Amino acid sequence: MTLAFGIVIFILKKFAWPSIIQALKDREQHIEDALLAADRAHEEMKKLQIDNEALLRRAKEERDVIMADARKLRDKMLDETRLKANEEADRIVEFAKVRIENEQKAAMVAIKNEIAKISIDIAEKILRQKMESSKEQKDYIERLIEKSPLN
Repeated sequence: MTLAFGIVIFILKKFAWPSIIQALKDREQHIEDALLAADRAHEEMKKLQIDNEALLRRAKEERDVIMADARKLRDKMLDETRLKANEEADRIVEFAKVRIENEQKAAMVAIKNEIAKISIDIAEKILRQKMESSKEQKDYIERLIEKSPLN
């Protein structure tokens, strides 16, 4: 029995063990390669995560710059619109003042003309009443001619 056991061991050692050991070595190498690949993938994932964080940070910075520029542009446009509106309002007020002043002058001229007309009518009535005779009228006309700057 020992001899049979020895022969089985010898046959196994000669033919089976090298294949089993080679299979174990191949399996060990495959596992080691897989672990190295997993480590490389893990490192690559860390790099990608760092790159993604950097990209995200840059995108946020660009967004902040764009938002700041948009706010500045909005404020500038609002200021320009306010300035234009104020200028337009000032122009309208100035136009209204000029128009009111012109209308006041026209009203004053109309009042003066009306007063002059009424004064002339009154003076004419007074003179007619005083100069009922034609001699008084002639004397008065002669005095006016003498006093006139045409002479």
